[in-house]
Amino acid sequence: MSAPLPPKPQSRADRVSLWRYGRLFRRDILSAQPARLYRAWMAEFRTPFFRSYLLNQPDLVKTVLKDRPRDFPKSDRIGEGLRPLLGESVFLTNGAVWERQRRIIDPAFEGGRLRDTFPAMWEAGRAMVARLDRHAGRQVEIEEEASHAAADVIFRTLFSIPIEHEVASAVFARFRDYQRSQPILNLAAFLPLPRWLPRPHRRRTRAAARDIRRLITDLTARRMEEIRAGTAPQDLATKIMTTPDPETGETFTTAEMVDQVAIFFLAGHETSASALGWALYLCAMFPDWQERLSEEARALDGAPADLSTLSKLRLSRDVFREALRLYPPVPMMVREASCPQRFRDRDVAPGAQLVISPWHLHRHERLWENPDAFDPARWETENGRFCAREAYIPFSAGARVCPGAGFAMAEGPLLLSMILRAFRVRPVEGRVPVPVAHLTVRAADGIWLRLDRR
Repeated sequence: MSAPLPPKPQSRADRVSLWRYGRLFRRDILSAQPARLYRAWMAEFRTPFFRSYLLNQPDLVKTVLKDRPRDFPKSDRIGEGLRPLLGESVFLTNGAVWERQRRIIDPAFEGGRLRDTFPAMWEAGRAMVARLDRHAGRQVEIEEEASHAAADVIFRTLFSIPIEHEVASAVFARFRDYQRSQPILNLAAFLPLPRWLPRPHRRRTRAAARDIRRLITDLTARRMEEIRAGTAPQDLATKIMTTPDPETGETFTTAEMVDQVAIFFLAGHETSASALGWALYLCAMFPDWQERLSEEARALDGAPADLSTLSKLRLSRDVFREALRLYPPVPMMVREASCPQRFRDRDVAPGAQLVISPWHLHRHERLWENPDAFDPARWETENGRFCAREAYIPFSAGARVCPGAGFAMAEGPLLLSMILRAFRVRPVEGRVPVPVAHLTVRAADGIWLRLDRR
């Protein structure tokens, strides 16, 4: 009997009308895509307003992300949906503004800083296990719990406060409202609206964004005062706010820092929560792998709360990598051609949208062996090593690779191991999660698991 395949949304028929595609896309970006995209090297999509090209061929992806990133800036069509929350954060900017932001931000995420922040991750993990213990013996919606844990990690490492802190708790609560009300792309992404025209954001999306930014502004202003007084803790927020641009000597203003904290919270909390939820569901589906991880996690017993612990969690890392492959938190990235191109004998005009989709690239039928199967052992095979280099980009690649990628690859395996050390997880009959894309790849109705103490 063959092993079960992890859940995957049903792709639409290869040809539908633009109107029907728009309806499908608005409901769920993943199931709206045709099945042929899982085997195509390049595909073209036309609208009355622009042309879009999906790129799956590894050398084309490399050209756009690594070799010539300045020729392919981030498309403003993504920013149309996220700007109410993220403002002019490093996730949305291009050119000189983006380069300045990365010069200030990158030093905070260098290897030595991860060693400094690991104890905070450890404490967040312990708090997570204590919260989950209250659900032992019952069914639990694990995505919500993963979100709670990931938000706790962000607040502890960024501002040295736990999720129970009044402001942290309020940000987390309002972000849950924002997450469910805001798709990756909104209507403005498909219409040639002038800059001065108000964008058609949902009322509750705008309200949640305002509340989140107000709360972050209070935290950031308070930290700025502590820095001036010399009483600020040496966490990520202090590091970023006191790091000068090596070219100009300028640091972030409070207003600029609010934009950056917003994306740190979005990227560091939302993406980690998505990956952890799917990793736990995969472990529930494949109990043999779950038991192997649980046995490995016993290395945590009596271990010091330092980065060396991660070297003992090799299987957990492989499982987490496989979860990121099957369910990349950010399923699509959009760049824009700034000059004429020719890809695979097709002319790509300036202004064309170039979609690079980890969702399709990670499951590409002409690249991966058994692309839809859960197989953490694949990373030790020749095909797995090749694809890890050429077709695996859960954190993007090149100049715009996520600065927190190393942070996420420490946090994810650690939290996964801590949960499986304490609990056994099982699927809930009749509650198969269906992946959909909101801000990240989540389950349409949550991920439900039964949690039992070991």
